[in-house]
Amino acid sequence: MDVPLRFGAELRRLREDAGMTLKQLAKVTTYSTGHLSKIERGVNPPTMNLAQCCDAYFNAGGRLRRLFSAEDRSAGDKARPARRRVIVTGVGSLLAARMADGGGAGHVGDRGLPPDTLFLEQLHQMKRLGQSLAPAAMLPVLRSQASTITTLASRTTGSSRAGLLITASRFAEYIGWMAQESGDEAAALHATAEAVELARAGGDTDLADYALVRRALVTYYNGNATRTIALARQAQRSAAPPRVRGLAAQREAQGHALAGDEKACGRALDRARDLLAADVDPSAGPVLGTTQLKDPVSMVEGWCLYDLGRPGQAAEVLERECRRIAPHALNTRARYGLRHALALAASGEIERSCETARELLAFMSVVPSATVRTDVRRLDREWLRFRGNPAVRGLRPALANVLGTGR
Repeated sequence: MDVPLRFGAELRRLREDAGMTLKQLAKVTTYSTGHLSKIERGVNPPTMNLAQCCDAYFNAGGRLRRLFSAEDRSAGDKARPARRRVIVTGVGSLLAARMADGGGAGHVGDRGLPPDTLFLEQLHQMKRLGQSLAPAAMLPVLRSQASTITTLASRTTGSSRAGLLITASRFAEYIGWMAQESGDEAAALHATAEAVELARAGGDTDLADYALVRRALVTYYNGNATRTIALARQAQRSAAPPRVRGLAAQREAQGHALAGDEKACGRALDRARDLLAADVDPSAGPVLGTTQLKDPVSMVEGWCLYDLGRPGQAAEVLERECRRIAPHALNTRARYGLRHALALAASGEIERSCETARELLAFMSVVPSATVRTDVRRLDREWLRFRGNPAVRGLRPALANVLGTGR
């Protein structure tokens, strides 16, 4: 049996063992059902991007990547004709090959879409996938794709080059978030700085202001209220779009809550609402900040109430807003659901806190998040006050698994 057929057979086995249809796998990988069917039957060769994505999604331990590498060696990449090489190496090389052949970067494929638009669609799908995969599994694929786009931009001129550079900056910005989620603050700040430089090269200066908002989040999780407020205010003094300044105002509110200044927190939240309500610019490009919350300001308000020592009120707001999170947004549901559980515990509703956290802790043990783990540690401290409660005792193993302790 040749290698493409072995790859396809293994992919089909993993998919069927997971109870997935080809259509469901297509949504996860962004490949068409027809193309996936041909890969499973050994008709079409696989790509490394597909191998990496499916290895991570099915927790296959790198089996698909090893099969792809064997296929790549056996076929002899240098000997392949251009069309064959394009199919094997994926979307990024498809665009590069078209440009090298004189096809230009203005439009790609039968869909008639410019390359930056196609890559932005892919980024949207990657962010959706990031809701249910560990950050460490996402980072290699994201970095590879960002490198592909940057290389493509270096071979392009005019508006197409600018569009590709801005798109690469959005990939780099998301890489920064995934690095922060994996617990590597240095890598997160480096990726964010790289995103700013790419955006500037493409004529977009707004990302530099948003980078201040991201840096403020790092300082917030480190418990530095003063620095959080200063960075957030710096972003608001800029000429950035209303959305960026609104997100900065939210971060300022969190800094004030951390410092215990309820009035300043309320003023910042009001300013955030006004700015985000004014954000009606339908300009192209992915939205900065979370897109998984119906009312992000209210969710932030709930968390601020907890920091301000009002856990009962915080629990009410967080419960209401958590109900509005889409079912597929698993990471977002875990993040804010655990904050709800923490607010319940702090207000003395221990059984409800444990009930809320049970499934979320199970998810966190599979898809870790460094920022969410900060809230889990707080939950651990709250539950320690009720260590004799049967509900708390029942969740100690799950909690220890998430925190990586033996307790």
